[in-house]
Amino acid sequence: MVITLPQLLDVMPGARLRAGFFLTPLNAAFVRYEINNAKRIAAFLAQVGHESGQLRYVRELGSDQYLGKYDTGALAERLGNTPQADGDGQKYRGRGLIQITGRRNYLACSQALFGDDRLLREPELLEQPQWACESAAWFWQRNGLNELADKDRFTTITRRINGGLNGLEDRLQLWARAKAALCVSWRVVV
Repeated sequence: MVITLPQLLDVMPGARLRAGFFLTPLNAAFVRYEINNAKRIAAFLAQVGHESGQLRYVRELGSDQYLGKYDTGALAERLGNTPQADGDGQKYRGRGLIQITGRRNYLACSQALFGDDRLLREPELLEQPQWACESAAWFWQRNGLNELADKDRFTTITRRINGGLNGLEDRLQLWARAKAALCVSWRVVV
């Protein structure tokens, strides 16, 4: 299943100026990562719509102080960044439509997308529409989100992506628009 530009704009009306750049890479990623039915696509679009501000942001915003949480301490360690204050937090900030974050995740994503470690050297690649879409779809499949979408587990999907329920109301609004655009009817299961 592929989506059309009008469907994408029905889901993310705020993406009007950028949607055309993302349509082909999104459809290619759907095929490659088996996001291949209306339920999966609706849930995916709702989640990436929130995470990217309706395709507005493919790089996490934040000051050096904010991104410092990724540079030292327990979170940095969990993300595979070095324990020193050496700029890993800035370098491996969230990127792509689902905000791949941290050296460990960049390496795993790079190996999946390219078969090497190029994202460690060129993390900005995830800001390009093709790789922003591919990285999000890779994360989606790797974390079992297709199966959760099939089972209507939208809040569980949100927790897997976000670690909590941050932005749930916006995600649910995007999901409602995605379901309408793709003619899906289903219910939220917690």
